Amino acid sequence: MTWLTRVGIVALTAVLLTACATPGNPGGEPDATPGVLPAASPTQPPEAPAGGSSAPAADGVVIGQGTVLQVGKAAPQFCLGGIAESYPPQCTGPEIADWDWAQAQQSETASDVTWGAYAVTGTWNGTEFTRTGVPIPLALYDTVPLEDPLAGRQGSTGRQDLDRILQQIGVGEHLVASGVRRGFVTVTVVYDDGSFQARMDAEYGPDVVVVLSALRSA
Repeated sequence: MTWLTRVGIVALTAVLLTACATPGNPGGEPDATPGVLPAASPTQPPEAPAGGSSAPAADGVVIGQGTVLQVGKAAPQFCLGGIAESYPPQCTGPEIADWDWAQAQQSETASDVTWGAYAVTGTWNGTEFTRTGVPIPLALYDTVPLEDPLAGRQGSTGRQDLDRILQQIGVGEHLVASGVRRGFVTVTVVYDDGSFQARMDAEYGPDVVVVLSALRSA
């Protein structure tokens, strides 16, 4: 079973871990009104998102910030969204290949779960992330400020319509997080080469849904 079918729905009241264990928002400030958050439970099947299809692969090396978590001998996962507060923590994400905990500083282990928060470079084939660089603990990572795609913008779509679109997009597939901010639906996916944004524009019209990519060119 791939990670795409294991993503569940987090209760909106779930408490997330602090930002040191959570990747930075690729679009700048966090959503003021969160909608659907990434899953903490790997057993609950997701709804299919609107216009769902396989995630695009990335050309060249990309970098992502998130929590790498491994349960027992299972493949480690690269959690690019929120983390459920528990000990050990819980999260889901794409599998990460060629991972070596010996190269990952500042990891923790409890109850047969090993995890740590890192900036990781690698390649993305649309399903699996393959590590190519030495992981950098997020506590030591000098994050480069990213341009906020909503800076200076205010959407004109009504809140009722935005909420409807948010529910139609749903969760699952390559969706990491979604919400409503500044009059737009914001959607963070594992990786977008522009095709997911184009699909949202075609389905809901331009300047309604803003797609952010958790993985970006290194």
